[in-house]
Amino acid sequence: MSKKMPKAERRAQLLETAREMVRESGTDALSLGSLAERAGVSKPITYNHFGTRSGLMIALYREINEQQVRATQEALANAPAELAEVARLLAEAYMDCHESVGPEFHAIGSALKGDPEMEAYEREMLDEHIAHYANVLKPFSNLSGPALQRRAIAILGAANALSDAMTRGRISKTDAVADLATLIVTAIGRD
Repeated sequence: MSKKMPKAERRAQLLETAREMVRESGTDALSLGSLAERAGVSKPITYNHFGTRSGLMIALYREINEQQVRATQEALANAPAELAEVARLLAEAYMDCHESVGPEFHAIGSALKGDPEMEAYEREMLDEHIAHYANVLKPFSNLSGPALQRRAIAILGAANALSDAMTRGRISKTDAVADLATLIVTAIGRD
């Protein structure tokens, strides 16, 4: 068995191990028991951290989402006040995050379709992303608040579809970034 670690360190180790397992074998192979075995800990440790398989999967999804938010904030920290550049930075940060994570984000989301806890988290996450994108893009648009929110929804839908295609090797990262940036400029640009 593994040595005693502080709770936060153990949780990080378990999440990293779970991500490796999903990357190698897909979501079907991931259970709290298989995670415990792979991480070299007892089953009660994994249950104490995540409660259920859904809890584990949601924790993974949440961690990946938080990485996405940090990457976007860092990319925009010193962005010039030009729509094309802000659009490129948003697109690049989105694709960088999904490239670094690989297809796990989409696989985890798919594995938890229909789970009420996951659906609640996804709604919360999407609402936060919509508000963030609308806020970042507001200076570049003369759309009303509700119209800008709807455009942000469309942009994020496109970003999700493009990142899924990119992580599956159907399109290049360069094309995904360029296409998303173009969509942002087109959707938000002043009339």
